[in-house]
Amino acid sequence: MSTYIPPGWPAGVHPPGSDDFESTAVGWLLDVVPPDYRLHGVLRRYPIALATMARHHSKACVEGARQGYRTARTELAGVLPPHAVDTVLAAYRKEGARLAATARAVGLVERALRGEVFTPKMSPATMADPQEAGPQAAHPQAGQPQAGHPQAAEPLAAEPQAAKPKARQPRAREPKAREPKATETART
Repeated sequence: MSTYIPPGWPAGVHPPGSDDFESTAVGWLLDVVPPDYRLHGVLRRYPIALATMARHHSKACVEGARQGYRTARTELAGVLPPHAVDTVLAAYRKEGARLAATARAVGLVERALRGEVFTPKMSPATMADPQEAGPQAAHPQAGQPQAGHPQAAEPLAAEPQAAKPKARQPRAREPKAREPKATETART
């Protein structure tokens, strides 16, 4: 049986559990972080430490790109012509997508280095009625995301919570029957 590889797994990194998984993961992670990280032998000896540092580095890169995108128009207005600012924003969008994909891949490799085993997940459409989804949806091939279902191999959201009971509405007070006072009963 082949090992399931989740969508977003980095090219060049062997599947978890294979003989070369750890060495290919270390090589790929060293390409993700700044070159000077290669000077620290501890990161090669302890791949989980490297993966942790790579996770922090890649998340910081994503956040830096987001901040740059948010402020580019105001920071570059008057310094660059408007069409150049638009081109810079397009570069931020393209690089931001690449950086976000790298950050997700680093997370997958780190989880695998920590011993997590990946299993395919069924898409919400498949869980609703497997007969309507067809035979391919019921048995996806390992490591192959399904067309039209990008979330198929992503972890599903938590189970939907049961509908909360409606708040009890205060009952309208029924008028109490007026009890006759002692003086009234004495008159009758």
